[in-house]
Amino acid sequence: MNAHLALLQAYPFERLRQLFSTVTPNPGLRPISLGIGEPRHATPALIKQAYCDAIMGTGLAGYPATAGESALREAIAHWLHRRYQLMVNPGTQILPINGSREALFAFAQTVLAPAASGARPVVVCPNPFYQIYEGAALLGGAEPYFVASDPKRNFAQDWASVPAEVWARTQLLFVCSPGNPAGAVMPLSEWKLLFELSDRYGFVIASDECYSEIYFRDEAPLGGLEAAAALGRSDFKNLLAFTSLSKRSNVPGMRSGFCAGDAALIKDFLLYRTYHGSAMSPVVQSASIAAWNDEAHVLDNRAQYRQKFAQITPLLAEVLDVALPDAGFYLWAGVQGSDEDFARDLYATYNVTVLPGSYLAREAHGLNPGAGRIRMALVAQADECMEAAQRIVAFVKSRQSS
Repeated sequence: MNAHLALLQAYPFERLRQLFSTVTPNPGLRPISLGIGEPRHATPALIKQAYCDAIMGTGLAGYPATAGESALREAIAHWLHRRYQLMVNPGTQILPINGSREALFAFAQTVLAPAASGARPVVVCPNPFYQIYEGAALLGGAEPYFVASDPKRNFAQDWASVPAEVWARTQLLFVCSPGNPAGAVMPLSEWKLLFELSDRYGFVIASDECYSEIYFRDEAPLGGLEAAAALGRSDFKNLLAFTSLSKRSNVPGMRSGFCAGDAALIKDFLLYRTYHGSAMSPVVQSASIAAWNDEAHVLDNRAQYRQKFAQITPLLAEVLDVALPDAGFYLWAGVQGSDEDFARDLYATYNVTVLPGSYLAREAHGLNPGAGRIRMALVAQADECMEAAQRIVAFVKSRQSS
């Protein structure tokens, strides 16, 4: 077996299962989970209809091409133009993927290679972070380097703190904007710094943007390709952006998204995926075309999240260190004491599941930036999220009075 498998840590939800293994939740309350970021709003009818129409047609009659149908790539290109005012070549700069999770992992295997010096290459990751980044680095034979983050700036990454000798060994940088779990959006100045570092040291940037369409400010989040174009980098050198329909269109089970950017990276990634066997089903492609071509359901989805967060954030802010994020569907809240104890005791007494923040980070530079925090995914319907918030308030107040 691949010896690198032994380096992988238990996934956050397996750790949560172990934490709860000896706990019997309050049987008098219905279970409510704010633990996993799985969209639970209704899937739009137009997407389901396109899916059904494709099944009833000839959608399953042949092997799909790894590059996807031209109609899908063109629909994605049109969406990129509408959303970011970008001109992206659908034939050379766009590649359909089976959700951003599998593609982010696979892309690392395409990029990483043994260094000429024999030293392990480095993959730079945010911290807290999406655990796939670390797994992709380790299975690719690389060493993850976790960047320090600033709690005073909504856990923005301190890229300037990374030593030059680390950048010199870096082959891949993962960024996540809007961020998971804190929901911060990277400004243009941050992108400018990263592009300058990429040019100096030659590493590739993989930009995870799956939360880009759920936001709470008037201005939509800046995307990586958008930032590159604004800085005169219209060839998107050494940059791929990854996104998904899961959050935008409430179709996590469909496993559909795309990556776009540097044509040379797309070409190599397509070669890898041709051997990897990751072509998207024609049925999913048909439904994806319908999804990328429609914005009405996205506006409705965003409005639902805005209403929930407007109601719930002030309520939780009375008892927790929490504020409205820039984007995403998580609240990243500070708690008193251990985040594991908080999550376990809340589950036991009020049958509400939240994720300990320390599970979403690694100890680096002397601390675990997720310690003492919890992540709450407000993905359920508004009434269920509100009931969970009310229970959390009651739980915190009971702890304070005991």
